[in-house]
Amino acid sequence: MAVLGTPRILDPAVGDDVRRIGLEALTNAFRHAAAENIEVEITYEKSKLRLTVRDDGIGIDDETLHSGRSGHWGLSGMRERARKLGAQLAIWSNTGAGTEIDLTIPMRIAYVRLRSRWSWFRMARSGGRSLE
Repeated sequence: MAVLGTPRILDPAVGDDVRRIGLEALTNAFRHAAAENIEVEITYEKSKLRLTVRDDGIGIDDETLHSGRSGHWGLSGMRERARKLGAQLAIWSNTGAGTEIDLTIPMRIAYVRLRSRWSWFRMARSGGRSLE
């Protein structure tokens, strides 16, 4: 796991969806990929937040990649959450070459905008809820 950039306060609803997408990507990798290595990167950039989960497992066949697996909501659920957020979700996979899931969320959606120089202090004291 790697965290790149300076961590920033996420909008609580966004943070929850990012966590759920990441958890689903990791769950799929552990359950289905037969991977030797699974990597997670969280990148805090000024213009966006990125979450990348990649593995070196068996990959996802084209039909499952595009249509999902009957009775399973993993890939379609991740896509739906990303769409709801206004984020981009890219999923690359090749049979025998692993899978990479890349979630990119624009800064204006991902990060809490601090309204004054004391907002960070008030946000911390309120448990992440904006008091302004």
